[in-house]
Amino acid sequence: MKVLVETSARHLHVSREDLDTLFGKGAKLTNKKDLSQPGQFACFERVTVVGPKGELNMSILGPERKETQVEVSFTDARKLGLVPPVRESGDIADTPGCKLVGPEGEVEISKGVIVAKRHIHFTPDEAAQFGVEDKQIVSVKVGTPGARETIFGDTVVRVRSDFSAAMHIDTDEANAAGLSGEVYGEIIK
Repeated sequence: MKVLVETSARHLHVSREDLDTLFGKGAKLTNKKDLSQPGQFACFERVTVVGPKGELNMSILGPERKETQVEVSFTDARKLGLVPPVRESGDIADTPGCKLVGPEGEVEISKGVIVAKRHIHFTPDEAAQFGVEDKQIVSVKVGTPGARETIFGDTVVRVRSDFSAAMHIDTDEANAAGLSGEVYGEIIK
């Protein structure tokens, strides 16, 4: 059985408070494109993420979150001049912060910049079909033998009823394995 492997480019999630500061009181996130995870979407709204050495223009993913979080690759982090840890989404304690610049204002976040830990989303039924459980660590083989076939170890399984089967890796990981287009991987336990 194979699972869809998607490349997750740099992006951020914003809190209600930070959305108001960046885009004006009462601003709403505008759906540009639905993502594979139910209820998640890429937004038309973008902000400039500023670090000690550089800046990047990034898309916001909706809906709003409890806390603002910036997800980058290690290459992006170097450009910004930051050294973020590899973490699961939402685990932002003891992470670096940065400045966010929007059309209506700026926000200085004291924490929230991470490199997302590679992971696979499953519903409980999908997890059962694949024989995995929440928080299990697996490896996933992608690619074609002889053409940069790669095994991604240390991949965390995340199970929730509002998920849909898909693995997420960042752009550095996809580029290292030579992945593009629609890609599927095989879970190795």
